Amino acid sequence: MSRLTISIPLAARNAISIAGAVLTTVSALLFLIVYLAELFGLHTNPYLGIVIFLMLPGVFVFGLLLIPIGIWRERRLIRAGVERKPVSWPVLNLNDPHQRKVTLAVAALTFVNVVIISLATFKGVEYMDSVAFCGQVCHEVMQPQFVSHQNGPHARVACVQCHIGPGAPWFVRSKLSGTRQLFAVAFNTHSRPIPSPVENLRPARDTCEQCHWPAKFHGDIIRTFREYGNDAEVGETLTVMRVHVGGGIESLGPARGIHWHTSASNVVEYIATDDKRQVIPWVRLTTREGAVKEWTAEGVTPEMLARGERRVMDCVDCHNRPSHTFSPTTERAVDRAIALGAIDRSLPFVRREAVRVLKQEYPSRAAARHAIDEELTKFYRGLDPQAFESRRAAVRRSADAVRQLYDHNVFPSMKVTWGTYTNNVGHTDFPGCFRCHDESHTAKDGTTISQDCEMCHTQEEVPAPAAVN
Repeated sequence: MSRLTISIPLAARNAISIAGAVLTTVSALLFLIVYLAELFGLHTNPYLGIVIFLMLPGVFVFGLLLIPIGIWRERRLIRAGVERKPVSWPVLNLNDPHQRKVTLAVAALTFVNVVIISLATFKGVEYMDSVAFCGQVCHEVMQPQFVSHQNGPHARVACVQCHIGPGAPWFVRSKLSGTRQLFAVAFNTHSRPIPSPVENLRPARDTCEQCHWPAKFHGDIIRTFREYGNDAEVGETLTVMRVHVGGGIESLGPARGIHWHTSASNVVEYIATDDKRQVIPWVRLTTREGAVKEWTAEGVTPEMLARGERRVMDCVDCHNRPSHTFSPTTERAVDRAIALGAIDRSLPFVRREAVRVLKQEYPSRAAARHAIDEELTKFYRGLDPQAFESRRAAVRRSADAVRQLYDHNVFPSMKVTWGTYTNNVGHTDFPGCFRCHDESHTAKDGTTISQDCEMCHTQEEVPAPAAVN
C-alpha cells in the first residue's frame, strides 16, 4: 500500500491515537471547568492552581502527542504489511432492556466515583495546604518551627502562603526540595537544627509584600524597651526609642529611614561569604538615576567575593525570622514575660530565678517542666516559709509562664536553644545592622557605610510619673 493511500483518518483508528484523543478531550473539559472555578473565586488553595495550570495542561499535551505517535506507528505497521484490524466502537443498543440497565448502572457508578475521587482529591490538597501537615507530620523535625509559628504574629497565615505562594514554578521547586527532605527524615540524616536561611526562598515581593510593603510603613514610630533587675524589687528600666522606619512614597519625597534599603528608588545588592549571611564584605547601591557606588570591607579579595552569595536586598535580609521567632537570650525572654504580666513582678528576685532555671540544661522537655516548677517552688518556700502560702498562686502562675518560655524556645532533640537562630532586626543580640554599618566598608572615594545611631533611631526622654494626690 502506498504512502498516499494511507489516509490520516484510517491511520488514526488505533488504540494509541484514540487514547490520546480521549485524554485531550477530558483534560480540556476539566481545565475549562476548574479554570472557571478559579476565575470566579470558588477556591483560594495554592495547590489547586497546580492541578489547573500544571497537571491538566500536561495531560492535555500528552494526549495531543499520543495522537500523531499512534498515527505514525499505525502507518509503519501498514506499510510493513502487517494485517491491521481497525478499532471499532462497541455497539450500544438502548432498546435492549439489558444493555439499557447496564449502561445506566455504569453511568451512575461513574458519576458516584467521580464525586468521591473529586472530594478525596480536594480534601487531600486541602490537607497538604494546612499548617498541621507542614508542622506536625514530621513532628520532631519541624516542632521548633511549628511551635514558633503558632506563637508568632503570622499564626493565621498558612505555611504555603509564604513558602510557596500561588503558581506552578515555585510549587515544583518546593516539592523537589521536600522530596529530598523526606528522604533525610526517613534515613535520619537531616540537620539538627534545621539550617537558616532557607535556600531558594521565594522573593519577599511575591509573598511578604502581598500584605506588607515598605511604602506603606513610613515615618517614625515610638518603641519602648523594658528591662528588669535581678534585685528583690525587680527594678524596671525603660528605654524609649523613636525609630525612623521611613518608607518610599514618592509623593513624600526621597526614601528615608530604615525602609530606604528596599525602596523602589534604589537597588541595594550585597555579597555574603558565609551560609548564614552574617559576613557581608561587599555592598553596591544603584540609584534611580543610574549612579552606582560600591563599598568593600578591608582585606577582602576578588576570589572571596566570587565564592560568596550575591543577593538583591529585600525584606527578609533584616526580617529574617518573621514567622519563626525565638528569643535570643533567656534574659530577653524573661523581661518580656514580666512586661506582659505573665511572670509576677511582685515576687522577690523573680527575674534572677527565672533566668537561672531557664539557663540550666535538662535531658528532656518533660524533665525541664518538672525541674522548673520544683526549683521555683523550692526557692520561694525557702526564702520565706511564712509568706510562701500567700504567694503560692503567684509562684504557680509564674512557674507556668517560665515553663512556656522553655517550651517555646528550647528543643533538645533538634539542638535548638537560646540564640540558635540569628535575628537580624536591630543589632543588640546579633550583628544585624552592623553587618554593613560598621564603618569598615569603604568606597573608592574613601567614604564608609555609616554607623551613626541616629540614622535609624533617636532616644526619647522618658516622662516623669505624674504626681498622685
